[in-house]
Amino acid sequence: MVCWILLLISLTPFTWGTFVVNVTQSSYQAEENHDITLDWTFTTTAHMSLSALYIFCQLITEDKDPVLFHLHEGVEVPESQDKQFSGRVQFDKDILREGRVRLHVSRLRTEDSGLYWCDVKTDDGASSGKCHLNITAAADEPEAQRPTESPEPESRERIGLYVGLGLTAAAAAASLVKLCFTSRPYFTEPADVSVNASSVV
Repeated sequence: MVCWILLLISLTPFTWGTFVVNVTQSSYQAEENHDITLDWTFTTTAHMSLSALYIFCQLITEDKDPVLFHLHEGVEVPESQDKQFSGRVQFDKDILREGRVRLHVSRLRTEDSGLYWCDVKTDDGASSGKCHLNITAAADEPEAQRPTESPEPESRERIGLYVGLGLTAAAAAASLVKLCFTSRPYFTEPADVSVNASSVV
C-alpha cells in the first residue's frame, strides 16, 4: 500500500499540473523592413486567470539581451521593452485565454536576428519556449527600366526630322537663289543703243 502511494506521489507532477510552452515555428526567415509574427502556445485550464499571467520575451544575442515584450499580471509593461523594439511590437491580448502568445514585429532590422526566448508563468506552472529569427538585408531595388518605344513612333519621328531638315535645306537654297537675283542692281543693264544703218559706213 505504501508503495502505491509513493508511486502516485511521484507521478503527480507529470500527470497533473503539467505546464508546457511551445513554439508554432522553431525558425523564421524574413527580409529587412518587412513584418513578421512570432507565435508561442502554452497550456491553459478553465480556471486560468489573466491576472496571474506573466510573460517575458527577449532576444538573446552575444552582445545584449533586449526585452521584446513583458506582461505582468495580465498587464503589458511597455517601459520594460528595449528601445530596439520600441513602437514596433504589438500583441494580441484576445487570444491569451486560448493559450497563445502572438507578437507582431514590424519594420524588421538585421540586428533583430537571433534567438527569441519567451517565459510564461501562470497559476498552473511556468515554462519557456524559444525560436530562431534570421533577418537578411533588403535586396537592392532594380533600376527602373526605360519604356521600350515601339518602332513605328520612332520611325515617324525620324521621318519628321528628315523632312524638317529637307525643308530647311530647301528654304536655305531658295533664299540663296533669291539673294542672287535680287542683288542684280549692283550690275547696270546695258543701254538700249539703236544702231542707225545710215551711220554705218
